[in-house]
Amino acid sequence: MPVLSSAVLLRLVLLTAAPVEASAPPACEAGTHHLELTQDTPGEALAVCIHPGRSTHFFFDAKLADVELPGRERFLVTQDGTGLALVPTQALKKGERVRVTVSFQEGTVPARVRFTLVVHPSEAAGLVEVTHRPRSPDSYREGEQQARADARRCRADKARLEAECSGQRGLLGLRAQGLLGEDGIPSKNLTPSVTSRPGNTLQSTEARSYRADTARTEGGREVVRLTVKQLLENHGSTPWTPAGAVLVGPKGEELKVLGVWLREPIPAGKRSEAWVEVETTEEMARGTFTLKWWGQEGGGGAELFDGVTFP
Repeated sequence: MPVLSSAVLLRLVLLTAAPVEASAPPACEAGTHHLELTQDTPGEALAVCIHPGRSTHFFFDAKLADVELPGRERFLVTQDGTGLALVPTQALKKGERVRVTVSFQEGTVPARVRFTLVVHPSEAAGLVEVTHRPRSPDSYREGEQQARADARRCRADKARLEAECSGQRGLLGLRAQGLLGEDGIPSKNLTPSVTSRPGNTLQSTEARSYRADTARTEGGREVVRLTVKQLLENHGSTPWTPAGAVLVGPKGEELKVLGVWLREPIPAGKRSEAWVEVETTEEMARGTFTLKWWGQEGGGGAELFDGVTFP
C-alpha cells in the first residue's frame, strides 16, 4: 500500500499557504507574444510575465550583441546568438519588475529593445518572438490560434485554482479534486536510483516519488500531478534554502512547477526533507528525469540529481 501521510502533508501545505503580499496581480498576459520592431517602436516595448521556476524564452531574428539584466544572479540565464532563456528564482518577489535591455549587432534597426519582466503570482510567458520585419499571414494566424489556446488554458487554470482554494480540505479535499484514486496515491522508492552530481553541495540520502491522477485533460491527454521528496544533506558551510526547482525530462523539456517546500533551511552538516510538485501530461511523465534545485542568493550554484522516475 502506498504511503499517504507525507504526500497529504505536502498537498495541504501547498494548498493552504497564503501569500503575504496583498497587492493585485500585475496586468500582463501569459502565453506566447509576437513583437515587431520598427524605428517607431517605443523604448519600453513590452511587459513580459515571469514566474519563479518557469522558463521564458526570447527568440530574435537578429544576432544579439549584449543583454543587460540587473540582478542577473537571481536568474538562471542561457544565451546564444539569437536566443535568450530566463528562469527566475524564488529570490524575486511577486509584483517585482526587472528591466532587461537587449542590444543587437551593428546595422540592426532599432539597435536595442527593452522589456519589463513582471513577476506574476501564477503565470509566465513561455515564448516571446521578436522580429524586425513584417510577419507573414501564416504567422498571424498561428499567433491568433496560440492566443485562443492560452486564453482557454488560463480560464481552465483559474477555475481549477478557485475549486482548490475552496471547499473540502484534507483527504476529502484530495478526493474532491480527483487526486485521490481508489488505491490512494502511488509512490516509488527512489533512494537506490537517485544520484547526486559531482560538485553538489547537497547529497540525496533518501528519495521517493508520488503520482496523483487528475480529472483533467490537456490536448486529449490525461493530466497528472507528480511529487518528489528528498532527504537532503548539506555538505556546505552555510545553511541552504531553496529558491526554486526544475524537473528536466529525457529530451530537455521542463515540467510545470507548482511549488516547492522545505520545513526550514538546512543547516551546514545537517539533513532535512525538501519537496517539489509538478504537473504534466501522463505521456510526459514517462522516462527518467533530472531534478535541478537552486538556492537563494548566495546559496551556490544549481544542485543536480539524476535518476528520478515516477510510479
